[in-house]
Amino acid sequence: MTAETTTIFAATGRRKTATARVRITAGTGKFTANDREFEVYFAHENFRKAAFAPLLTVEMKDQIDIVANVRGGGTAGQAGAVAHGVARALEKMDGELRVTLKKAGHLKRDPRQKERKKAGQPGARKRFQFSKR
Repeated sequence: MTAETTTIFAATGRRKTATARVRITAGTGKFTANDREFEVYFAHENFRKAAFAPLLTVEMKDQIDIVANVRGGGTAGQAGAVAHGVARALEKMDGELRVTLKKAGHLKRDPRQKERKKAGQPGARKRFQFSKR
C-alpha cells in the first residue's frame, strides 16, 4: 500500500469580523465548513453562492475539495470570509488564476467594518435629540 500524497493549499480569508481558515486539495468538489456539510452550514442560497463565487469564476467547482474553519461575525460575513480564503488558496495553487480572480474582485479584502459608537451619542452616527427649550 502506498500512501497518496496530496498537496494542501491553505489560506486565510476575512470579512467584517469573520475569519476563515481554508484548506483546498484536488478532489471531487466536497465542501465542509466547521465540520458540517456546506449546504447545512450556509442554509441560505445567497450565502452559498457568495462562498462558491471564486470557484465558479475559475470553473473548478467539481475539481477541488474544500475544508473551512470559520469563526466570528455573522453568516454573511462568514460567507464572504470563506470566499476570500478560497480565492487566496486558489491563487497559491495556480498562479495563473490570479488575473481571473483579481479581475472578478475575489482577491480584494473588503475593508468595511462596523463604525464604533462614540461617547455622548446613542450610536455611531446618531445624536441625542436636540431640544431648544
